[in-house]
Formats: sequence, C-alpha cells, structure tokens
Amino acid sequence: MDDHSVDILKLKESMLSEDTYSDLSLLFKMFADPTRLRIFSALSTSTMKVEDLTEVLDMTQSAISHQLASLRKMNLVRTEKVGRNVFYSLSDDHVMQIFKQALEHVEE
Repeated sequence: MDDHSVDILKLKESMLSEDTYSDLSLLFKMFADPTRLRIFSALSTSTMKVEDLTEVLDMTQSAISHQLASLRKMNLVRTEKVGRNVFYSLSDDHVMQIFKQALEHVEE
C-alpha cells in the first residue's frame, strides 16, 4: 500500500458520522436566516422579552415568536419565566462565538 492510500484510509477513519454532519447542517441553517441573525445580535447584548425584540427589530410578535421557537428547538436560545414574562437569552457563549467568527469572515 502506498503512502497516499494510507492517508486516504486515515482520513476516512477520521470522518464524522452522518448524524453529526446532519446536526451540523441543521445548526448552520439556523444561522442562514437574517431575522435569526438579528435576534442573535440583540440577545448578545441582553436578555429580552418578545415585546422587546419586536421593538428593537421592528417586526411583528408573531414573526419573532416563530423564529424563537426554531432557535429554542435547536437549543440556541433559552427561556426564563419571571412572573408572567418570558425572557430569552442565548443558550451559551458558543452561539455568539459562531456568530462573531462568521461576521469577522464576512467583513474581511
């Protein structure tokens, strides 16, 4: 077996599972929508209610709520209920790191 064949075998063995690639694809789809990106940007500064997001983004409550539901499903945002209010925040620092790195790449 030549060196190239050995390299190909090592590469094949190091590839991720199809499920992992599928999960990554779904994650990147969440970043593929301008409204969701605007939500990430707003939530990077503070925890907000849907009403706050509608004002900041100048969008309807229905449109914001729809996007937040998708983001919650993918564990990109989390909620905290305080009395009758539900506050949204980014799930963790990874979300903002992905956003910031993509932004840096676009701005180069």
